[in-house]
Amino acid sequence: MSQLRVEVHPGINTIPPEAWDRCARNDAPDNNPFISHAFLSALEESGSVCAETGWQPQHLTIMDNDGVIIACAPLYLKSHSYGEYVFDWSWANAYERAGRTYYPKLQSAVPFSPVTGKRLLVAPTSPEASPEETKELRLALINAMLQILQQYEASSLHLTFTTEQEWHELKAAGLLARTGMQYHWENNDYQSFDDFLAALSSRKRKAIKKERRDAHSHGLEIKTLTGDDLTPEICDQFYQLYLSTVDKKYAHDYLNRDFFQLLGSKLGKKVILSTAWDHSYASPVMVAGALNLVGGDTLYGRNWGSHGHYPNLHFELCYYQAIDYAITHKLKRVEAGAQGEHKIQRGYLPTKTYSLHGISDPNFRDAIARFLQSENPAVDREIDMLRELGPFKK
Repeated sequence: MSQLRVEVHPGINTIPPEAWDRCARNDAPDNNPFISHAFLSALEESGSVCAETGWQPQHLTIMDNDGVIIACAPLYLKSHSYGEYVFDWSWANAYERAGRTYYPKLQSAVPFSPVTGKRLLVAPTSPEASPEETKELRLALINAMLQILQQYEASSLHLTFTTEQEWHELKAAGLLARTGMQYHWENNDYQSFDDFLAALSSRKRKAIKKERRDAHSHGLEIKTLTGDDLTPEICDQFYQLYLSTVDKKYAHDYLNRDFFQLLGSKLGKKVILSTAWDHSYASPVMVAGALNLVGGDTLYGRNWGSHGHYPNLHFELCYYQAIDYAITHKLKRVEAGAQGEHKIQRGYLPTKTYSLHGISDPNFRDAIARFLQSENPAVDREIDMLRELGPFKK
């Protein structure tokens, strides 16, 4: 390990795509599109992610003696806490009330994407390599992050929406472990949507059927677009839908027009766009849409938007179309993103998420550790309680 070389990169495009994707296991059965070079480069090339937006790339690579990249990690120097979905605003406020400066901080994550995935990416090992050597590479990436933390005199390091394996491994290595909650749908070997409905209680099954009837009663054409369907015009129409949601929620438009154009051209068939079209105009108009990305075994729900009010259309495009797609394509689950207890009654149950945190100041670290000792069990209790409210037959 002493012979390996660590490099810090000011942008994802300074790293060869094939080298990054090899570490990200982009060809594995459980591949995750959000940690692919294509997705991260779409964020940076569009200008959605850069120093000016508060996400300064500091990506890491590790090379072997032959100059081959064998490990890497997405990493950003942050000047705020927006677009993360693992909230540390109270930590920042407490730190600054004590007269300290919380920002900058380091973040290993996928910007604006509350999606579980590996953060420490290691290329497939040779047949003679041991699991310990792979673990050693992950720890080398963490050590490099901690050195950058000291270099910038940053307050903290955060790895968010990590895998459970990374969480346990790095918790044992000394990082503070935090849990959260999302709502995921699990495919219990359903053969059709009706098969899924049959697993629900009678009342919940009737409610979903009614919602679907309502969603299809607006005279709209519902269709799924992917691959070559994602023309520049289609991507632009969805961008306008995205802005409509931002406006309604008084939120910030993190993603710009160029990002959606690049997403369509770079990820193609990884993008699954569930749309609704109004044919009453001279030319059909996309009046609602839900953006998903598909990985090896998971469909990831991301953005939604609509022009106008169409009762229950949101549930149809975001949740039921996603379930239908997952069943048809034999996917294991649908991750529906952050927030929303309303998802429970539609088959999306509370699921634990994981994050890790390194705090520079030892006193502040102790305070955060005490906080997590009470927060993590509270998350467990809430998950147990909410799962009892699920729609499935007891």
